[in-house]
Amino acid sequence: MDEIITWLSQPWHWAVSGAMISVVMLTLRWLGGEFGVSANLRTLCTLGGAGRRHAFFDFDWRSERWNLLFVAGSILGGFIAVHFLPSTEPVRIAAATEVHLASMGIRTPQTIEEGRGFVPRELFATPPGAPALLVLMLGGFLVGFGARWAGGCTSGHAISGLSNLQWPSLVAVVGFFIGGLLMTWVVLPLLLTGQA
Repeated sequence: MDEIITWLSQPWHWAVSGAMISVVMLTLRWLGGEFGVSANLRTLCTLGGAGRRHAFFDFDWRSERWNLLFVAGSILGGFIAVHFLPSTEPVRIAAATEVHLASMGIRTPQTIEEGRGFVPRELFATPPGAPALLVLMLGGFLVGFGARWAGGCTSGHAISGLSNLQWPSLVAVVGFFIGGLLMTWVVLPLLLTGQA
């Protein structure tokens, strides 16, 4: 049993995820469903009774039960991975990336105790003088607004929309990449060092 847990704790090849995503997408295509995580917020609002006040939330939430199950499974899977199958190895990134991150004051975690080895703690630090709750609320609003404005989130457009050859999804994914590049090379350096 210990050998199995040790094997499960090791980083898996990226192709495993790719193959599983393909299986999920083919199954959804066959069943006529669409994949997307941000749609669950609408479902949760409907469950809370928002459909009585706004027509957007007035729909049959039972048709989206599988998507709620997917999100619950993702949360449970993350919990199991962190608490029962943690990797003892630090994340391996390129030396040039480490140097670039260090120039912005971000140190790559080397142990599980230092951010579980994946996310540097400096990325969770709030700007000086800004309350953490306010930053989280603003970030959550921007993500929610962006997902609604784009007609879906990255998983919905990049995985489901592109698989179905939808033109709006291609436009959205290009926008996601442009936004990611701007965040990485312009906004993040400004936030962390005060200069781009």
